[in-house]
Amino acid sequence: MQRPPATATQLIDDDRVRVTRFDFEPGAETGWHRHGMDYVITTLTDCRMLLEEPGGESREVLIPSGTVYRRDEGVEHNVINGGDAPMSFVETELK
Repeated sequence: MQRPPATATQLIDDDRVRVTRFDFEPGAETGWHRHGMDYVITTLTDCRMLLEEPGGESREVLIPSGTVYRRDEGVEHNVINGGDAPMSFVETELK
């Protein structure tokens, strides 16, 4: 299934961090990617994410607006807006 791409807007990219805002229309996706750095996500809206993971696994999560969480380098997935409203978050990668 072909999905529309999420919009990625780079806000900062310096010696210490890369900060990117991601905006998803319903059904939009990041595409498969592997995180090369530790990162922190801050949700700007409620985010109903469908996460496709290696090995054919997938799971749905609802992350409320204003939530902050971190993950380690090496996470591999495709993030899809599984809801019926636009969703947005900011990703801060730690260099």
